[in-house]
Amino acid sequence: MFLDTVLARNPALADAAAALHRDGTIPPDTYVVDRDAVEANAQLLAARARELGLSLWFVVKQLGRNPELISSVARHLPRSAAIDAPEARALHAAGARPGNVGHLVQIPRRALPWMLARRPEAVTVFDTDNARAVSEEALRQEFVQDVLLRIAGAPGSVYPGQEGGVTPEGVGAFADEAEGMPGIRIAGVTGFPCLLCDPATGEPRPTETFGRVRDARALLAGRGHEALKLSAPGATSATALPLLARLGATHGEPGHALTGTTPLHALDPHQPELPGYVYVTEVSHTLADGRPALHGGGFYPRAGIRDALLPRTGLRLPVQDMPAENIDYYRLLDAPPAGAPPVRAGDTAVLAFRTQMFVTRSSVAVVSGLSSGAPGLTGLYDSHGRAL
Repeated sequence: MFLDTVLARNPALADAAAALHRDGTIPPDTYVVDRDAVEANAQLLAARARELGLSLWFVVKQLGRNPELISSVARHLPRSAAIDAPEARALHAAGARPGNVGHLVQIPRRALPWMLARRPEAVTVFDTDNARAVSEEALRQEFVQDVLLRIAGAPGSVYPGQEGGVTPEGVGAFADEAEGMPGIRIAGVTGFPCLLCDPATGEPRPTETFGRVRDARALLAGRGHEALKLSAPGATSATALPLLARLGATHGEPGHALTGTTPLHALDPHQPELPGYVYVTEVSHTLADGRPALHGGGFYPRAGIRDALLPRTGLRLPVQDMPAENIDYYRLLDAPPAGAPPVRAGDTAVLAFRTQMFVTRSSVAVVSGLSSGAPGLTGLYDSHGRAL
């Protein structure tokens, strides 16, 4: 999905990743992340957001909650959006300040004391039960916590496993109850996804859910709530920021823009963000019909994988589809064309595709110095950011 872009705009990353595997420094099934590119992208996004009067809460689940990368991003985007409680702890340990917590995953009751003690800028709540729990814990800690109301997504736009939120017709009833909770203040609204990339062009477009979120903010403003935030996550990138500002958002939540891997980047290699990671594995064996099998572990089902580069031979072979319900012990390539150099077990394979590293069993290698011609491995981690 992104291999052409990587080879055109950050070829040193592909070369360094292949060399690290070839000499045995990193194992197969490893994402190799260019720390300098990630930091440059964060700096770019921060500057563009400032120009437009937007605030950004960065997301790192797609990077394996990696402490090196969190620290690099936080130098330019100091506040984060933690997807869940474990991610909030990883972000805090690496020095990021808490922006939005509880979105996409509501904070478990027993995690609330620790989470609220960090004084997040906002807590997203899906219903009055969760709002009441936040209020009670904030009162116990003797402060008032700002909350964002998660608006339920429009029918057909909600990803399975991400259901929840207050329906548009339920916003008034939610406010009736929440306004009587002394430990919270209604500070704004959010939903997901608010932007999606057009499948044909990659251009970010507002969703029906975004419209619901805007309507909910207007309703709350009509009840007297002031300075309401509107966080509009989904496909947040440098190109999307002017659209967010024009539609009245106050916050975006960049994730894949930090590595130049939104769907827009797949279709337009000239986007300002640099491609920031590749996936490295190796040939495990070859089937009787000539199809090479790659060691798996990091083949995210929604990745849009197209082909793999085998640097020893220069071959680029298509990656065959695999049902999402199957474990990716291996991933098959098309057989090489007649007359092509032979593929051998142990050959390095370099791929570039959209992923969520925290749900894989992959290793994550961080490299720096690529832009200066002095690449070096700075750390090897598991998919949850623990050093190996």
